Amino acid sequence: MTARTASTAVTQAAVAALLEGQRADGGFGGDTYRKWTGGFWRLVSLVDLEVPAGTPGVRELFDHVLAWRARLRKPPVVAGLTRAHATGEGLPLEAGCWLGLAGEPRVAALVERLLEWQWPDGGWNCDPRPQAEHSSFHESWAAMWGLWSYAQATGDRAARESALRAAELLLDHRVCFSRKTGEPVHPSWTKLHYPPYYHYDVLVGLSKLAAMGLATDPRTTLALDLLERRRLPDGSWRPGGYWWKPRGHSSGTQVEVVDWGRGGPNEFITLKSLRILRAAGRTSPSELSP
Repeated sequence: MTARTASTAVTQAAVAALLEGQRADGGFGGDTYRKWTGGFWRLVSLVDLEVPAGTPGVRELFDHVLAWRARLRKPPVVAGLTRAHATGEGLPLEAGCWLGLAGEPRVAALVERLLEWQWPDGGWNCDPRPQAEHSSFHESWAAMWGLWSYAQATGDRAARESALRAAELLLDHRVCFSRKTGEPVHPSWTKLHYPPYYHYDVLVGLSKLAAMGLATDPRTTLALDLLERRRLPDGSWRPGGYWWKPRGHSSGTQVEVVDWGRGGPNEFITLKSLRILRAAGRTSPSELSP
């Protein structure tokens, strides 16, 4: 396998599966946040696949997700810090920017909430325990990326500065390593997953930092080395773990509507990895089509 980009056939099949069964209200029935068949997660995957903004059903799904999010209660404030699921704002914010809707008041409202909820260390966290004083990378990366996308689309300085503060949080940990021990923060962070959903790992961190122009920061070196060690002899990458289960799985939870591939090289992980290494100056332009 010599993947330069995710194949058109694979992407089209995934898009068709993600939009199958869409209802008149833009959703798919049931819990919008259900892992992973709910409309929220379908929208996230569609944006990650870089579907054209005019794809039928995608705008309706976006409207459905924002209407659902607007009905949720405000997050609690504990020990002076807002305990928010920032992923719930960050990922729809990225979707709105991808769809060319950054100028909408509903999208600006997502930005306002993220700016208000940001913790002093640059990230976000939903942990309600008073002793939780450090941001969660799982909650922070999507908020960072959504704010960066919004800043790129609108020129908003506050959003840009907030995103860069979050990036510093990642970089200060050399993407996935503990500042205290130098070891990986968690074993799963050193493995590659697709889709990530809300989870953080080295691929997610490097991918977003690279897109922000930060792949050449010296603090990414160890993570880039790790990514290169994961490369297979044929030049591709395979998953190191999975957050999803195939259709028909008996548990009924975390079941996907898309077969993202198991057991071998993964086109989507390979594409992201090549983009990261190109941004870091570690691969030749010929390895990845523009």
